[in-house]
Amino acid sequence: MREVAPLPRVSLERHTPAGSVEGRKVPVRIARFSIDGNVAFGAVEGDSPPGSTDGLVLDIIKGIPFTDFELSGTKLPLSKVRLLPPVLPNKVVAFGRNYTEHAKELGNEVPDAPFAFFKPSTSVIGPGDEIAYPSFSQDLHHEAELAVVIGRMCREVPRERVKDVILGYTCANDVTARDVQKREKQWARAKGFDSSCPLGPWVETDLDPSDLTIQCTVNGRQRQLGRTSEMIHPIEDLIVNITEAMTLLPGDVILTGTPAGVGPLSVGDEVAVTIEGIGTLTNKVIKRG
Repeated sequence: MREVAPLPRVSLERHTPAGSVEGRKVPVRIARFSIDGNVAFGAVEGDSPPGSTDGLVLDIIKGIPFTDFELSGTKLPLSKVRLLPPVLPNKVVAFGRNYTEHAKELGNEVPDAPFAFFKPSTSVIGPGDEIAYPSFSQDLHHEAELAVVIGRMCREVPRERVKDVILGYTCANDVTARDVQKREKQWARAKGFDSSCPLGPWVETDLDPSDLTIQCTVNGRQRQLGRTSEMIHPIEDLIVNITEAMTLLPGDVILTGTPAGVGPLSVGDEVAVTIEGIGTLTNKVIKRG
């Protein structure tokens, strides 16, 4: 019988600070950040223009966001901290060829079933971090993707309970050494090199992912534009598929595929992934030292 592993259900309950017994459930955007050498999670509050942190503040979370947590009431301007990858996944499970037009643009067949591969935890970087162009490639590509962040340990998840194991959603860039991918056939080096998995800027916990705009720009020029409704296999099917085989842990990340329009990156390029309802993840490409 399929069942979700018996751990406490993820709660996104915000409590009033300083010992008050009152509480209320509200949507939160969860960021991971560093300041003065200290690393913590915080709830992002406020509104700002696209691509800007003006007006945003962080309310520091007591504990970690994978269990019941409280907000401390201690707030910091987002502009004064360094945003980190919103989670440190044990594993990143990525699904390829999940948009028909993307599969066609690379001359690939559309798979009948979800097609999974892995990116190691060492590939993960955060917003503003640099993508190091690998020395063994001459053809680096961007791939804008919606990422699903797992909120609790789970295995053999039935389709109707998929939402119970999801903490939220963030932006991802499945950076790929396309020439290496074609040459080596398997994808470990092509998609798993250091800095090949930018994530961020935060985890949006209150979002319907079924029909969101996904956009990628390079140096301000649009390269990719698609919608999550174009996925061949929806998120529910992806999570059912992978949890039939393995246990997912809190903080693990699922990449859901990229729409058409992937293309080359060069040293010096600034690549930005924007997903409706989440925000923008921006990284610059540098020469690997």
